[in-house]
Amino acid sequence: MLLWINGPFGGGKTQTAHEIQRRLPGSVICDPEHAGFGLRRMLPPELRGDFQDLVSWRQGVVEVLDLALGKQGGVVIVPMTVTNPVYFAETVGRLRELGHDVRHFTLLAERETVLRRLRERGFGQLLRHVAGKSAPLRRESWAVRQLDHCLERLREPEFAEHLWTDRTTVARTADRVAVLAGLTLTPNRDGALRGRLRRARTSVRHIRFD
Repeated sequence: MLLWINGPFGGGKTQTAHEIQRRLPGSVICDPEHAGFGLRRMLPPELRGDFQDLVSWRQGVVEVLDLALGKQGGVVIVPMTVTNPVYFAETVGRLRELGHDVRHFTLLAERETVLRRLRERGFGQLLRHVAGKSAPLRRESWAVRQLDHCLERLREPEFAEHLWTDRTTVARTADRVAVLAGLTLTPNRDGALRGRLRRARTSVRHIRFD
């Protein structure tokens, strides 16, 4: 089975994916952003746009996930924002055509909720002083510019199943995804502090300077 976790940038995809992976033995995370940023870095700066526009990215994602699903015994978890219906058909749709059991979920929240989460995850201000780099701040700004488009597109029926996350925790969102997918997670034994530290560590690990 493949769990594709969609949603706006800053909507909680990565945190939810890692929470599921932590509590679902044998599962793995396959993040298509790695391939996307690799392809983007291959291009001259003036040609670097949205890597999802590259046919090679869309085809490569299907090829790699098809391989992972064929060889991996456990659940494959994919945290990836896709709002273009054509690109959605060429990735999620194509994997289903290949016979894979793909469960797609879109995490949604009100605009102010997502903006608050972007600010909270923005270790960019700290890193700007420590590392002298402003790239994380630019990336957060890009996410904000995309937010209204993402929220509008992802509410469409084709991007169901929709899960609203404004008034819930990452752990509870992971539980809801698992129940809807027919999976059983191990109990969440994190206290409030340990949960915050775990999420902070996940956020730091996924800061990009691209």
